[in-house]
Amino acid sequence: QVQLVESGGGLVQPGGSLRLSCTASARTFSSYVMGWFRQAPGKEREYVTIINWSGDTTYYTGSVKGRFTISRDNAKNTVYLQMNSLKPEDTAVYYCAAGRGMEVHTTSPSGYDYWGQGTQVTVSS
Repeated sequence: QVQLVESGGGLVQPGGSLRLSCTASARTFSSYVMGWFRQAPGKEREYVTIINWSGDTTYYTGSVKGRFTISRDNAKNTVYLQMNSLKPEDTAVYYCAAGRGMEVHTTSPSGYDYWGQGTQVTVSS
């Protein structure tokens, strides 16, 4: 069993920045593909970004390309999401997810084995 704990959410004005962190309990953290997903009220959970085991391959959904950056530190069992130029439409609960044994570019939430509890990000003036 892997436990994921997110932190770093909050309220930010449009154009601002936030950095989310997700720390995993797994000793084999470096063997997991890590993803960030988000879910806005009344909407389905959607893929935001994915990073492979070593951190040298990343994917982003189109709406966040050039604004968000995913990274990981396997020595600290942590994955990060740096969010810049935030927009009101980025408002959602953000979840980190971990998975093994699937294609790296897995954008469906059902492809992931473990989930964090979520952290709220609100972009509003």
